Amino acid sequence: MRLVLERMARANFVPLHALSPVQARAAYEKAASVLDLPPARIDHVEDFSVNARDGHALHARLYMPREASAKQPPVLLFFHGGGFVVGSLDTHDSLCRSLSHLAHCAVVSVAYRLAPEWRFPTAYEDAWDALCWLRASGSDKGLDTTRLALGGDSAGGTLAAACAVQARAENIDLRLQLLFYPGCGARQNNPSHHHFGQGFLLELAHIDYFFGHYLRDERDRDDWRFAPMLAPDVEGVAPVWMGLAECDPQFDDGRDYADRLRAAGVRVDLEIYAGVVHDFVRMGRAIETARQAHQDAARALRQAFGE
Repeated sequence: MRLVLERMARANFVPLHALSPVQARAAYEKAASVLDLPPARIDHVEDFSVNARDGHALHARLYMPREASAKQPPVLLFFHGGGFVVGSLDTHDSLCRSLSHLAHCAVVSVAYRLAPEWRFPTAYEDAWDALCWLRASGSDKGLDTTRLALGGDSAGGTLAAACAVQARAENIDLRLQLLFYPGCGARQNNPSHHHFGQGFLLELAHIDYFFGHYLRDERDRDDWRFAPMLAPDVEGVAPVWMGLAECDPQFDDGRDYADRLRAAGVRVDLEIYAGVVHDFVRMGRAIETARQAHQDAARALRQAFGE
C-alpha cells in the first residue's frame, strides 16, 4: 500500500479537491481502471434506466452471471462511491462484475444524480426510488426480488445504509447490507479523521470538498439520510457485512456505526483490513487485500442469499 501511495505522489496529479466538479469527474473516470482488477467475464450485462420520483431517468446496469441466468437469481442493488460528486457505473464496473461473479448473484448498479448539480437529499431519494423500482419491477428482469441486498462503497455505502433504515420502517425485507467503508457520521471529528486526514489518499480536504458541494447548508449534516449514525432507531435493520480500511479517515465512523448496530441487536460481520486506505477495493491489480475483500464480501452475499 505504501508503494502505491508513493507512486501516486510521484505522479504529482492535481488533487480532486483543486478541480471543478466536471474536471474531478473526468480525472476520476480516467484513473478508475489503472489499479482495478481486469473486468470479470459476465454472461449478461444490460444497461437500462429507472425513473425517479420526478421522472428523471437514472442510468442502471444489470450484471447476470452464467450460473444464475437459468434461474431467478438473488440481487444486490449497488451504489457507487465518489463523495456524491464523482463516480459512475463505469468507475465501479469491475467491482460489480467481481461481486456478481464471485457471489453467483445478479447485481444492479444505479447511477444516482451527483452534486453540485443535484444536492442533498437527491442522491438518497434516487437510491430509495431505485430500491422501490427493484422490488416492484425486478422480476421483469428475471430477478428474485424476495432475496435482495443493498450495497455500496464510501458514499454509496452511506446511501445503502440510509436506505436500509428506511426499508425497516417500510417493512421491506433485506437479506444484507454490504458496506465498504461507508460514511456514517455527521462531522469529521473522530481520531481517525485527524490521524489519517492527510497522505492516505482520501484526505480531509477531499471530504470538505465533496460535502461542500453535496450539502445545501450545515443543517443537512444532522439529517440521518446523510449520516446514518444519527438515525433515531436502528433496531431491526438488515444484517450487515462491513469492510473497513484501517488507514482511512472514516474508519472510526464505520466502526462506531457497527457498534451501534450491534448494541441494537443487529447482526454485524465487521472486517478490518490492516494497512490499506480508503478505496482499496478498487486496487486489486496492486493490493492482494483488495482481492481478499472481494472474496469476503461475496461469501457474505452467498450466505445471506442461501446459495
